[in-house]
Amino acid sequence: MSEIIFMALAFFFISMIYSSIGFGGGSSYLAVMAFSAVPFNLMPRFALVCNIIVVAGGCYVYFRSKHLDIKKSLPFIVGSLPLSYIGGSIVIDKTVFMTLLGITLIAASLNIIFFSCSDRKKLKDDFLKKNTEDAARGHGNSSRIRYAIELGIGGGIGFVSGLVGIGGGVFLAPLLYTMRWGYAKKIAATSSLFILLNSIAGLAGHLSKSDLDLAHLGLIPIALAVLIGGQIGSRLGALKLSEIFVKNATAVLVMLMGVRMIFKAYV
Repeated sequence: MSEIIFMALAFFFISMIYSSIGFGGGSSYLAVMAFSAVPFNLMPRFALVCNIIVVAGGCYVYFRSKHLDIKKSLPFIVGSLPLSYIGGSIVIDKTVFMTLLGITLIAASLNIIFFSCSDRKKLKDDFLKKNTEDAARGHGNSSRIRYAIELGIGGGIGFVSGLVGIGGGVFLAPLLYTMRWGYAKKIAATSSLFILLNSIAGLAGHLSKSDLDLAHLGLIPIALAVLIGGQIGSRLGALKLSEIFVKNATAVLVMLMGVRMIFKAYV
């Protein structure tokens, strides 16, 4: 019982912090479970369910505020969904799983730091300027090439995400920033939708390997914790107290967990 309470509290804080930047927190949920007594086969399922709970509300908010461009997000989603399911249905060795999880944790930590950087505020102006330039030049065949590249990116991220049990936002968001694909809220909105649909597909893949059993009942208090944490986190943007400090401190902790996870996989 004490372990369930600890996990519920940990998941509450993780969901609160990650939801404030448009993520589900799947990689950090997995890290907490890896250091607990959660059976190996249940870890990805628990993380994916928590992802779905946290980002579903975020997607609704972004859609209502008109930051979510479903048509533009479609190539990533179309590429990711089938491969996320395939990745989730594959049985992998625990060492491979721990290594991939360590890498995703390090990627997540770098992403949190990036989201705390004030320079990202310039992205909206850059995005609007780029769109104006593209409209003046005309798209031609470049749009088809871009569509194919985005399909490939979505597929690659979807496969790894399904395999490990995360939504994939920690990989997608940095690439979108590098590509100057959109401004901050647009990228957060796309990442939320990507995480939601990827998590559903990945969970379906994991469930195809075995049926539900009584062990899954342990998810109920954890699910309630992330539901509350996610609702609070989605409103953290209005509180300007020590948000940057909290995010950077979390990033350092997540990075340390990632390094330790890789070390643990081989020692």
